[in-house]
Amino acid sequence: FIKKYGLFLLVFSYVLGSITVPGIWYSTTVASPRGISALIHSFVWKWATEWVFFVIEVVGVYMIIYLVGKVDRATHLRISIIFGIASYGTMLIIIGILSFMMWPGKPEWFTEGGYLNGFYGANTFAQLAMRTAFMFTMTAVVGGVVAGAIKDAAFKKEITRKLALLGMVSTVAGGLLLQWYMATLPESAQVIAENRLPEWFAMSLVVTLGGIFAWFAATWLQPRLLTPSIAMGMTVAVLVFGLWPEEVARESLRKPYVAGQYVYSNQVIARDVPGLGIASEIPLIERQGFLPSQVFVPDNLREVTAHNALEAGRSLALTTCSNCHSLSPTGMRPLANYFGGNSDVAMVKTYLQGALGTGNTIYMPHIPLNDDEAYALARFIVSLNAPASPQPVVRTAAAAAPIKE
Repeated sequence: FIKKYGLFLLVFSYVLGSITVPGIWYSTTVASPRGISALIHSFVWKWATEWVFFVIEVVGVYMIIYLVGKVDRATHLRISIIFGIASYGTMLIIIGILSFMMWPGKPEWFTEGGYLNGFYGANTFAQLAMRTAFMFTMTAVVGGVVAGAIKDAAFKKEITRKLALLGMVSTVAGGLLLQWYMATLPESAQVIAENRLPEWFAMSLVVTLGGIFAWFAATWLQPRLLTPSIAMGMTVAVLVFGLWPEEVARESLRKPYVAGQYVYSNQVIARDVPGLGIASEIPLIERQGFLPSQVFVPDNLREVTAHNALEAGRSLALTTCSNCHSLSPTGMRPLANYFGGNSDVAMVKTYLQGALGTGNTIYMPHIPLNDDEAYALARFIVSLNAPASPQPVVRTAAAAAPIKE
């Protein structure tokens, strides 16, 4: 059982992980370069420490698999314990960084800096406890894939019941610790949880946890119900209906920030961080405008004119909106859907300057658009609702005529 479980762990977590993780790093760097930069610059030695633990993990999982029956049980147990400690160390570091993405551990981090101030906080330990519980839940779920293939009926019954007991206890513990985790979230996240998450979200968590508990209870009462195909289906179901919604919700709760409550999801620096020598970019945008202050905006779109307004609006939508909103009719939170098909450019412009320009919408970044930029963005948003409207193409040169509404 240990050898087969270790082999499943090796293939699923390490082989597939080594294939997908480079793609994840690449995509996150492209989508949120400043967010990734904030994490690396704040915790560079934590990342280095995590890699040390990871190397121990990789060596350890191979030793666990290939030393079964070749060393005595006590030695194999010691290897397994070292592997477990290294894996838990990796989780601790990653959770500390994930907690920082929600908000820094201590308020002093903003003024004094220091990775310990940013790393350790109430949210860190609450999230660690919750994920520890659900880690054992996943251990039991995945263990069922291996246990279901055991031929010896008595041994299968023993392993299945042990996994079921572990799963039931950890599922209940995880559900309780989730409440602790929610209580440690910043006020902005609490407001978003109450007002922006779907009404069915809380009930879906209860149903999911109840379904997982019921599965473990059923396999404890009737171990013969456990087969490899059913166990694999349950593993996929837990990943899709259990982990995925929680991760999506966590991403939503930290809006409008992507890291440390100072980097907006659209990569604008939102506040001063004296401890790191970082200054807010909001005053610069207020003075110069958004387009002139951005690095990757084409030169011919830095000033909005009558001829390039639609193109400039699309550029604004790409830089200010597309991290959270799809610019097409499909995808995550299509931008056009939030304006009810409104075709009044002036009305949309007024809304944008109220919602973005004042910073009073708790889940939206504070982006003080000037009149020309607000008009350009409003015009592009209205064009999304127009039937068969062509997407603007960036020109090589723009006319200099001023905008006239």
